[in-house]
Amino acid sequence: MKSPSGLLSNRGKIHTFIRTMNTMISIDPKEVPTPKLHGYLLGAIGPRPIAFASTVDEKGNPNLSPYSFFNVFSANPPVLIFSPARRVRNNTIKHTLENVLATNEVVINMVSYDMVQQMSLSSTEYGAGVNEFEKSGLTALPSEIVRPFRVAESPVQFECKVTKVEALGKDGGAGNLIFSEVVKLHINEAILSEEGSIDQHKIDLVARMGGNWYSRANLGMFEVPKPLSGLGIGVDRIPLHIRNSELLSGNDLGMLGNVEQIPSAKEVSAFVEARTEIRILIGSGKREEIELKAKALLKEKEVLSAWKVLLAKV
Repeated sequence: MKSPSGLLSNRGKIHTFIRTMNTMISIDPKEVPTPKLHGYLLGAIGPRPIAFASTVDEKGNPNLSPYSFFNVFSANPPVLIFSPARRVRNNTIKHTLENVLATNEVVINMVSYDMVQQMSLSSTEYGAGVNEFEKSGLTALPSEIVRPFRVAESPVQFECKVTKVEALGKDGGAGNLIFSEVVKLHINEAILSEEGSIDQHKIDLVARMGGNWYSRANLGMFEVPKPLSGLGIGVDRIPLHIRNSELLSGNDLGMLGNVEQIPSAKEVSAFVEARTEIRILIGSGKREEIELKAKALLKEKEVLSAWKVLLAKV
């Protein structure tokens, strides 16, 4: 057995080794700009579940927006809490918070992988009165108890009465805790196991990480580029023959809707002329193959190229 002095000596070497390998930076939150602190917090704390919050204003106009400051905090009574933070850049509050303060109602929809692109598109800073259901191409489903609509594509939807809103500060970046008591929940039967519980593989939830990164419960991390700093055109502006495609998924449409403008006929023509394989594909007149090619381009994040393929004249 080693002597105590020997053990102390080894421990000292280990501590020295750790200090050499891991250099830590120490940060006082009050001494860094809020955007930088925000990035550290979101980069370090994750994966965070997403509250896809549906609200209406006093006139009944719908609003839909995702929030990753969210979790469940009680089962009896069933209480969910999410937090729309004040905007860092100009210290204004979001439409969700305005609507909740006016109506005391919200529907919290869970986000599965099949709808993540449309969810992301809905987070674009559209103006007051713009219907994010239409922009994202998601289906508004009437609730049974509260006024806000449910998202039909969501695997689980919680109708909630807001019991309290607690502001955590008055400056940009300050959160606003919205205490939401569940008064009715709706579960898609397709995600249930044979025993009637929610199958964690079937529900296929996604969660937020830092930056553009998300986590998929089934597979791990994947990337979703943030919506444009400008305004994406939205799924509602996509031509009907594309929007009604049986091959393009909701995620595909969400990516197509997140462009600031549709490519012009001149841009489409130049694209087709420059790529022989595309020219041959368009010339074949096989709409299904054309849409499959666009789908493959979307998978590679070549959104504008996908648009040009879909808009090329057959």
